[in-house]
Order: sequence, then structure tokens, then C-alpha cells
Amino acid sequence: MEPKITQELVNPQQWRWQLQPSLVLVLLPLVALLLLHRRKSNSTLRLPPGPWRLPVIGNLHQIGALPHRSLRALAQRHGPVMMLRLGTVPAVVLSSPEAARHALKTHDADCCGRPPSAGPRLLSYGYKDVAFSPYSDYVRDMRRVFVLELLSMRRVQAARSTREAQVEKLVGDLARGGATPVAIHEHVFAAVDGIVGAFAFGETYAAEQFKGEFIDVINESLALLSSFSAEDFFPGAAGRMVDRLTGLASRRDKIFRKLDGFFEHVLDQHLDPARAKPDGDDGSSRSHLVQELIDLWREHGATKGITRDHVKAILMDTFVGGNNTSSVTMHWAMSELLRHPLELKKVQDEIRAAVAVSQELVRHDDMPKLRYLRMVVKETLRLHPPATLLVPRQTTRRIKVGGYDIPADTKVIVNAWAIGRVPGQRRRLQRRALRAPALRRRPPDLPGAGDGRGERGVHPGQLALLLRLGAAGRGARRGREHGGGGSTDVPQENSADGRANKVP
Repeated sequence: MEPKITQELVNPQQWRWQLQPSLVLVLLPLVALLLLHRRKSNSTLRLPPGPWRLPVIGNLHQIGALPHRSLRALAQRHGPVMMLRLGTVPAVVLSSPEAARHALKTHDADCCGRPPSAGPRLLSYGYKDVAFSPYSDYVRDMRRVFVLELLSMRRVQAARSTREAQVEKLVGDLARGGATPVAIHEHVFAAVDGIVGAFAFGETYAAEQFKGEFIDVINESLALLSSFSAEDFFPGAAGRMVDRLTGLASRRDKIFRKLDGFFEHVLDQHLDPARAKPDGDDGSSRSHLVQELIDLWREHGATKGITRDHVKAILMDTFVGGNNTSSVTMHWAMSELLRHPLELKKVQDEIRAAVAVSQELVRHDDMPKLRYLRMVVKETLRLHPPATLLVPRQTTRRIKVGGYDIPADTKVIVNAWAIGRVPGQRRRLQRRALRAPALRRRPPDLPGAGDGRGERGVHPGQLALLLRLGAAGRGARRGREHGGGGSTDVPQENSADGRANKVP
């Protein structure tokens, strides 16, 4: 006789209700053991000190409108290596040269990750650039392209005529200002755009493409790359919804469409078979960064997976980084000199002694004589770094910094603005600037390539900046000699992305 199987035994709903209490009884001890093990493992770590935190938001309520100032104030109470929790994201803030050097040089291979971020993800075409992408073979190859094709001394020398033309235009604009207030940032951005356009985009200038929106596009791009997005600290649907409600997501989409249109225009021009190749100062054919990237795309696109978006992502780094770094530094240097007339006179006297009266521009050969000007650039970078907070990194495994344990997958924030204000930094930079030997080539400071603070001469980017600043100082003197007692709108504060702002 076959056993009788009741309906209750074959009813799956009945089985689920019967198993739930058993599953709870089995899982509760396992969850308790996991939590205990996690707490025990964390208790064995010597984590950095940090301020108290609130549930859910962590330390976000302690970050103000100027994060570099807020983080410095917290670091003064808790130390140069400080642990925070920003929403659900653990972060360590480094506010001293020693801590930054330890993390970015000693443990460079273990801090080469990049934390996910909504703004950089969109503007870098899904992390296809160099500045915001985790380290990989592709990033290494692209850095090599930057070094050889954009930042090399050969490139600086090849575009000498273009650079000097832009510098001469800047000097003339400043000298013609007369007694009217001078909007330094407009002149500086125009000069830098002319040089970056000649170097990278093949005589294609963003100022012409964006008309009157050029400076706004640059500033908006920097703001989105450096802004504190809700999705960065609450990954997932909740963070994306907050960004949509605050309008940050629509701002990102709008600026991305503008920049993407500009890069498409640049690529279409260079892909046009009827386009004539530009000539260098020596009459030979010379290419630009965009042409080198296109050639790389054509030759290795199938083997290395390089696409049109990869090329545009690299152009994004060049456009935002090239315009911002030089413009911000030059803007602040000129503003600080105008704010301190004695220092301005020293720079002008040095230029007068080093440069012939009949010579309109400061030349490359004049640079070794302009040591005080070099010190002005160092001091400007110390007080007003182009990026107050460096591009965040992420640890790939546990490391030790300043005697503290930094767990894996921790966001690493370097407060460059606070590091420049550590006691003794000014004297150290002045000594290095004054004893620096004659100019020679050095590896450029690429995004994410360590803290780049080693003094080995002046690299091409600083050389071009010194040339422009020296010419601007000469132009200011020439303007005063012609009766121009012009004033300027002098900034007083760095914004979160390093830009010069006026504040009460």
C-alpha cells in the first residue's frame, strides 16, 4: 500500500512558513559571529583619529562650502592623518607633507585606485581618461603620450612663436588698460586658451567655439569635478535621486553636452582629409596632441580597445587641466603682486636687469636670471594651489601612514591647501627656489603621479608660466610708465576647485 502524501506536505507555502523560524535561528548566530569578527579585526588596527560622526551621514555635516578650510580646521584638532566617514564612504585626510609623501610615493602602488565619482565618470566618458582612471596599462601609455607630445621641452620649443604671440597680446592688453579696472582672469584665460589650443588642438580655440561662455564652461567643469555629489557618498539609487532633485545631475549633463560638442568639432577638423598639416617654427611639419591621439586610435584601436571616446576623454583632461592650472596660478600670482607693491617692484627690477630694454618679451635664455620670479611662482603655488584638494585616490590594500593603519578601499584625500600652510613650508620652498640650478628638463607633474614636489629644475609647464608671468610683469611696468595707474579686481579666497574668488 503506497504511503498517503497529504496536501500540507506538498504545499510550498506551508514549507516556507515552517522553515523561516529555523533559518532565523541559524542565521542569527552567523551574523553575530561575522559582526564580532569584523569588530575584532578592526580593533587590532590602529586607525587614525577623527571627529565624532552622526548616524547615516557620518562627518558630512562638518564639511562647509570651502572643504579645504573645513578639513584643515578639523586636522588642527585631530592631526595630519585623520579618519572620516563621508556618508557610507570611509576616508582618510592627509594634511602634512610627510603624510602625503608617505601615501603617494612610498605606497604609490597601493594608493593607485580611484574612488567612483559621478562627475568625473561622466566627464571622462566612463573613466577613459588619465586623471580620474585607476592605474592600468592604458593609463601608463597615455601618460607617455602626455610626456612626449604635450609637456616635453621639444613641444615647448616648437610652439615658441605661438606662445610669444599670445604673451605679447596679453602684455598689450594689460598695458592698454589705463586707469580702468582690469579683469585679470579674462585676459589670463584668453592667453592660456591660445597656448593650449596651439599645443593640443591644432589652432582650434575653445574661446571661439564657446563665444562668451568660455570662462563659464571652464568654471562649471571644474565645479562639477570638485563638487561633493550625493552619489559619491551614498552610492546607488538614493544618491542618484538626490543629485536629480538638487539639479546637479542636469548640470552635469548640460556641461557634458557642450564639451562633447567642442571635442567632436576638434576631431572632425583633424579627420578631414583636405585639412593641411601645420608647420613648426622651423618650417617642418608638426603634429598636435589630438593628431597623435588619432594616430594611436587608428593604429591600436582594435588591439588595445582605444575608441573615439578615449580620445575625447584625454582631450577633456588637457582642456580642463591645461586651462585651469596655468590660469589659476597666473591669476593668483599677478593678483598677489598687485596686492604687494614692494614684491612687484622687486620682480620688475629683476626683469629690467635681466632683459634688454629693446627686448619686448622675456625669453627662455633669460630664465636662469629670474630667481626671484621663480620664487614668486613657488610661493603662489604654496598659497593658492590650482587644486586645493588633490584628485582623490583609493587604497587597494591595507597600508600604514604616519604610524596609523589605513584599511583597503579607503578614500585618500590630500589637502594641498593645508599642506602649503604647514609652518616651515615657505622657508623650505624659498631656499629651493633660490638655490635651483639653471633650467633643465624634468619629468612633468602628471595628474595622479605622486605629489610631484621634488625639485629637479623647472619643467616645461612652469617654464611657459614663468615666461608669461615675466612678460606680464614687464607689461604692468610698461603700462605704468605710459601713465596707466590701472586697478584690478583682486581675489581674496580659493574656491573648492582652486579658482580665485572674492569673499567678504
